[in-house]
Order: sequence, then C-alpha cells, then structure tokens
Amino acid sequence: MERGEKRKSHEKQYKGIRMRKWGKWVAEIREPNKRSRIWLGSYTTPVAAARAYDTAVYYLRGPTARLNFPEYAAAEAGELVGSGGPPLHDLSAASIRKKAIEVGSRVDAMESNNSVSVHGEPARTGFKPCWAQEKPDLNKKPEPEDPDAVDDW
Repeated sequence: MERGEKRKSHEKQYKGIRMRKWGKWVAEIREPNKRSRIWLGSYTTPVAAARAYDTAVYYLRGPTARLNFPEYAAAEAGELVGSGGPPLHDLSAASIRKKAIEVGSRVDAMESNNSVSVHGEPARTGFKPCWAQEKPDLNKKPEPEDPDAVDDW
C-alpha cells in the first residue's frame, strides 16, 4: 500500500498544515535556506491554520508565493504591510510568527463563532449551554425520586 493511500482526503487539503492526534490543526513553515522551522500556532480549524501559513509564506516569499487562499493575499498584505511596518524582506522569524498568529487567531475566532451560531441562533448540538440550564432552588427541600419511574440511563 502506498503512503498516499493511507491518508484520508480531508487531512491534507491545505498546504503547510497538519492535524494533531487530538484534533487541533497546526501550521509551521521552513525558513528559506535554513533547516529551522517557524512555528505558526495551533488552531481549532484547518482554515485558520492555512491562513496563518499563507501569511507567513507571503512574508517569506513575496507576492509570487503559492497560497492556499490567494484571494485574501492582496487585502491582508495591504492591511499588514501598509500599516507602517517593515518591508517584506526585512521581517525576522519572530515578527513573521507574530503576524501569522494574529491572522490565524482572527480567522479561528471567526470560524468558531460561525460554528456556535448561525444567523444569531445557537448551533443545534442537542446540548444546552451551561448558562441556560435550570438552576435549582437551594432553599427548597428536594423531592424524592419515584422508584417506579423508568430511568433513561
């Protein structure tokens, strides 16, 4: 069996990211002409990790870089570079990491908010949020359970 056959198709849908065993998505990139890697963070969604990677690869390789989301590159580059920051080629690994984590975290928060609510309504998971559960009256004596009742356990 070939190595590519073992992998599921959803695991490698974006460049520069991978999924941890416990479900988190991480992004990292190699520094040009070095063996070292730049850690770009750990995210709950693959899109956030891919956008963090895109930010880093854009700063490392410029506008000709191969991106996961090229449609966002021009807007983010104008926003991040045009803010009075250093030119693309003058960024250190630490500043590239910082900018990539900013973008990835912002996208992760937006993706997480989208999964929690759709059009202002909570996502239907079958569970009530902890703040919506009924609070017992602690001044009231509890009623005994019915021994003949059928348990749902």
